[in-house]
Amino acid sequence: MFNIVIFGAPGSGKGTQSERIIKEYGLHHISTGEVLRDHIARGTELGKIADSYISKGQLIPDELMIRVLAHYLEEHPEEIKEGVIFDGFPRTIPQAEALSELLERHNTKVHAVVGLEVDEEELVRRMILRGKDSGRADDNPETIKKRLDVYHKSTAPLRDYYTGKGQYHAIDGNGDLDRIFADIRASLDKARM
Repeated sequence: MFNIVIFGAPGSGKGTQSERIIKEYGLHHISTGEVLRDHIARGTELGKIADSYISKGQLIPDELMIRVLAHYLEEHPEEIKEGVIFDGFPRTIPQAEALSELLERHNTKVHAVVGLEVDEEELVRRMILRGKDSGRADDNPETIKKRLDVYHKSTAPLRDYYTGKGQYHAIDGNGDLDRIFADIRASLDKARM
């Protein structure tokens, strides 16, 4: 069992590198963004509430995200037993504390936090390109600026939080995808020892 959090600003490559980590280590993938987008697409009550925040570039309130994740973990207990990569959660220190408590209930913990560190100009460029390719409504210049502002205010403090716990692994997320993944793999292999 090996539980990883992949961390970084919007557009830092979390989804791309998560796929590679999943294949390399045989982990289950829990993307709170995908879970929320699924609820939005299905028009569930949770989806409507989530969309009211996401469409404005705001973070989902901690209590709501924690409930969503707790429910998901209860519905998929086998994933925690086999190892998980958390993508998009936690995004705040209260969410990180809640994740620790949720994992303790399943007799496990976060083993490593992969922090993809990417220059701001590159983040904006990637998200604008992604918006053109995917049609994601939240990848437009106005919403991107709001998302990055929210990230710097609410999510970036997690770097210090996990560094203090000895779990944070800073990875240069600029440049070649293969080099980035090689750095991630080297860092995670050390963490597993």
